Amino acid sequence: MPKPDISTPSKDRFADWLAEGRAGLPKGERTRRDLMIAGAHLLARQPLEDLTVAAVCARAGVAHGTFYIYFPNRNLLAGAVLEAFVDHLQIEMRAAARGAPDPVRATTAAYMRLFAENAGLMRCLVVGLDALPAARLAFQRLNHDWIATVVTAARRRDGANARPEADLTRRAHALGGMVDQYLTALHVTQDPQIIALSQDRDAVLDLFTDLWTKGMAP
Repeated sequence: MPKPDISTPSKDRFADWLAEGRAGLPKGERTRRDLMIAGAHLLARQPLEDLTVAAVCARAGVAHGTFYIYFPNRNLLAGAVLEAFVDHLQIEMRAAARGAPDPVRATTAAYMRLFAENAGLMRCLVVGLDALPAARLAFQRLNHDWIATVVTAARRRDGANARPEADLTRRAHALGGMVDQYLTALHVTQDPQIIALSQDRDAVLDLFTDLWTKGMAP
């Protein structure tokens, strides 16, 4: 059986995803998408506070004044990018679960990979919440939507033996928070101890899978 992919490929996979179908859009929508692609590329490499309209325009190949036709300020651009990024995360995780012999392990592996290859964007979601209200809303939507999926799957799997819905929801929030805290320490704040403990990524995947499986069990 092939192992789930927990490697860390290109930082620009999300930007490439945004670019899909761009050619078929009307001109104005193409320009807006180009600005979002540029924002995604830059936020993958630098914190939100270092993002500038000039850099976005240079990356997108548009005049400075064009930016403001589509986004009144850089924060609204970042909010649009993060909203799309949350959609990308959910699509990738659901695709990983589809047909997998162990959906919990497969989606956990997908989340580990997505977090690693998009550490800059994840930083905006999990660290920059106070500076960017749109990030807070996007991260909450990611959590709430995914927790609803996890709870529904647990109830379907365990039937009459499943824990009450409220208990499952609390557990899913707590488990998701633990995983996010660990991955933030590993990829965003880069805690040396966590890095040293995480050289064996399969062992980390085993840990997270075990937490989810036992934590949501009847």
